[in-house]
Amino acid sequence: MGRKVHPTGFRLGIIKDHISRWYAEGEDYAALLAEDREIREKIGEELQRAGVSKIEIERAPKRVHLKIHAAKPGIIIGRKGVTVNELRRSLQEMTDKRVKVDVEEIKRPELDAKLVAESIAEQLARRVSHKRAMRQSAQRTMRAGAKGIMIRVGGRLGGSEMARVDSVRDGRIPRHTLRADIDYADTMSETTYGVIGIKVWIYKGEILPGEPLSV
Repeated sequence: MGRKVHPTGFRLGIIKDHISRWYAEGEDYAALLAEDREIREKIGEELQRAGVSKIEIERAPKRVHLKIHAAKPGIIIGRKGVTVNELRRSLQEMTDKRVKVDVEEIKRPELDAKLVAESIAEQLARRVSHKRAMRQSAQRTMRAGAKGIMIRVGGRLGGSEMARVDSVRDGRIPRHTLRADIDYADTMSETTYGVIGIKVWIYKGEILPGEPLSV
């Protein structure tokens, strides 16, 4: 039985920082944790076309500060800021707190594991060959300047009767090195044959002591 460590959790406090930054105790902690999850699910549902990768959440008494990292910030902001204002209003109604929303553009989506995984999931749902989807995504990521990438898919690949796992690897992926800046994400693709799981690791280089933490 394999014992696997989450690549981000393994590096928290060393080269990675938390994406939720607040403090609470007892029942308040459970309630705020559930609220964080609801916020992320709501934003993910409403902004599917915006290429949302990460949502940072900071809290103060009766206030919530969100920082949305997305490949297409224009879709989130909308014309004259209409879309982002509607999003802020709906989140304030849901949480009963003042909400501030900042949007940050992801300039190189090929180097973001979440966006790469979602791109592959979309291609698999459109019945593109899994080998072709993985190989092209890996090539684009390496051309964008990554030091290494590994993509793993599992399920009824190509409509086969028995589920199996296939993977593509290019460059280096030092998963045991704490200073290695590895971006990791997983997602699922719902195909006509069933659900296919997708995992992506992207190695961007090393973060040495004294350098700022990666989110």
